[in-house]
Amino acid sequence: MSAPVKNTLLFALVGLLILLTGVMQSWNSALLILNMGLVSAVMAIGVNLQWGFAGLFNVGVMGFVALGGLGAVLVSMPPVGEAWAAGGLGVLAGLLLGAGTIVAAIIAYRRLPRGRGRALAMAGILVVGFFVYRAVLDPSVEAVEAVNPAATGYLGGLGLPVLLAWPVGGLLAAGAAWLIGKTALGLRSDYLAIATLGIAEIIIAVLKNEDWLARGVKNVVGLPRPVPYEIDLQNDPGFVERAAGLGIDPVTASTLYVKVGYSILFLVVLLVLLWMAQMALKSPWGRMMRAIRDNEVAAEAMGKDVTGRHLQIFILGSAVCGLAGAMMTTLDGQLTPGTYQPLRFTFLVWVMVIVGGSGNNFGAVLGALLIWFLWVQVEPIGLFLIQVVTSGMAEDSALRLHLLDSAAHMRLLTMGVVLLVVLRFSPRGLIPEA
Repeated sequence: MSAPVKNTLLFALVGLLILLTGVMQSWNSALLILNMGLVSAVMAIGVNLQWGFAGLFNVGVMGFVALGGLGAVLVSMPPVGEAWAAGGLGVLAGLLLGAGTIVAAIIAYRRLPRGRGRALAMAGILVVGFFVYRAVLDPSVEAVEAVNPAATGYLGGLGLPVLLAWPVGGLLAAGAAWLIGKTALGLRSDYLAIATLGIAEIIIAVLKNEDWLARGVKNVVGLPRPVPYEIDLQNDPGFVERAAGLGIDPVTASTLYVKVGYSILFLVVLLVLLWMAQMALKSPWGRMMRAIRDNEVAAEAMGKDVTGRHLQIFILGSAVCGLAGAMMTTLDGQLTPGTYQPLRFTFLVWVMVIVGGSGNNFGAVLGALLIWFLWVQVEPIGLFLIQVVTSGMAEDSALRLHLLDSAAHMRLLTMGVVLLVVLRFSPRGLIPEA
């Protein structure tokens, strides 16, 4: 069987699984799986750019996705006027002082001669700057967080259309990637992995604890949407009439309409990114990146700036992950920092890339759709199978109750089994790199 036919059949199989979900469960469930699968595919393309193109082992995907979600809040939510009046300018002044302190320390490091004097000057700048920064920031933060903390307690955003937040989320992630890359990309791959993992945890800790920024663990809810609200559709006589003509309840029709709208938006973004990634892969730049990935020493001997190119691809991949984070937050309609877990936003994305085929953009998309389908459906399928297997046991059987309670763990077991099977029988993934 030729590769194009095999790849087409694999995508058709995943599509069939989603269609069967719609037929056997509900079309709302099928569309939800499709939407999150499309978002996950964008994340997988971002990781594939870094790992498949350049061999960069980034295990901080969660942090970049979270920054994308933060970008959606900062751009689309309306500003809180009372909070800005209470301490908004003070917060901005404090942040500028903090950034200025770091810049001053860097200038001192570069311009002063090496020795004890430079070390003392840098230490003095950092210590004095830190106390001044906190003296300005802390009172302003307390004032902002005291403004109606049950409903707001933060500065809000810019009140712009939410679709503008998607590229801004990517830019936030790209900025963080630049800062990380400038310090960590000179390290060996294992140290880079440790650095990205630690920085991702720091990002999540900041989001959870800095209420003035995005309400912390109190969550930002009610984000604007690029598609209509269900209640508005249900109150539209024209929409209700069209739904009745199709024999669909208006409530069900409105939820399907909204989910299809998200599917179209996400599919457009995915196709554009996939086309761009394919063009990059086939270009001289893409061939150079793979040459660096395969043999850094030889590439450097040929005059290639290995660290510079690594920084470039690291920023691009992180920006794509940030874009996906903004898309996901828009779909959820809320930013919940407590839900960002490495299992879901790092490990699972890596499983998608490895199962689909590292180095192949279409493989990353296939892996994302397939793995997300399994992630959602394995638990109910596992529960059904356990119920069938234990149907002959007594209702109060300890073994039966234990197995039923353990159905949720089928997700982790299945991901591990799928990963092992693919690595054993198709170590290069379902759609290997060409």
